[in-house]
Amino acid sequence: MDLKALKDEPPWDWPAGAGKTFLKVLRDARARESDRLLAAELAGDFTVINDELVAALLAIVRERNEPGQLRAKAAISLGPILDHADTMGFDDPEDVPIAKDTFRSIQDSLYQLYMDTGVPKEVRRRILEASVRAPQDWHPDAIRAAYSSDDEEWKLTAVFAMRWVRGFNDQIIEALRSANPDIHYEAICAAGNWGVDAAWPHVVRLVKSKGTDKDLLLAAIDAVASIRPREAGVILVDLTDSDDEDIVEAAHEAMAMAMAEVRSEDDFDEDEDEDDEDDITIQ
Repeated sequence: MDLKALKDEPPWDWPAGAGKTFLKVLRDARARESDRLLAAELAGDFTVINDELVAALLAIVRERNEPGQLRAKAAISLGPILDHADTMGFDDPEDVPIAKDTFRSIQDSLYQLYMDTGVPKEVRRRILEASVRAPQDWHPDAIRAAYSSDDEEWKLTAVFAMRWVRGFNDQIIEALRSANPDIHYEAICAAGNWGVDAAWPHVVRLVKSKGTDKDLLLAAIDAVASIRPREAGVILVDLTDSDDEDIVEAAHEAMAMAMAEVRSEDDFDEDEDEDDEDDITIQ
């Protein structure tokens, strides 16, 4: 099975047995490093991930003799399944393709490895970036330490992590002023995820500016819908006439998301008003 060909195909079109191929390559220390890197990247996809693949990825992350780049790739590939398992829970085994014990093993292993300062920086960064997808008590302190570092790469990791862990609104606003474009981008994503209202003027300027980089613009479009959904339509409507299909699609999706959020808020307010009326009647 050609791994490079699989990378260019959508995961739902992968042939049966793709996961077993990834597992075989990951376990083969004699395989080409480029193949193992690609297998580690693809193995984290939801269509194939399972307990065996998790065990193989963790074994690579733990192994000090493995190349640092491969360990880092294996670590970050565990992020999506952590996110999914943390969101869905384990009440219905069919909702999550790994066992609860496997989920706990990922969390425990990544925590122990992160706390080991002998682990290479790139591996520890990816461990933090993956593990915050299922937030734990140790994450806020780790994020604060990374953000306070003079190392720009650690700052980048910290701001990425702020997208997943609450309590960093001030740091997110500060990061919006960063001259580092990657940090700036992650700050936009974090501001949107938590609906940080203080970020609104900055995000709107990005959406309205013709000079905004496309990736940053797409992140800002999402952020507009999350921060002030009632005002999103007015801000985004002009983008639906863009010559770029990606921007048009992003604007439409963001506007639809904003409308759904507004309806949800209105329904909630109506329910609250009805409850208040019922209380008055009872009295």
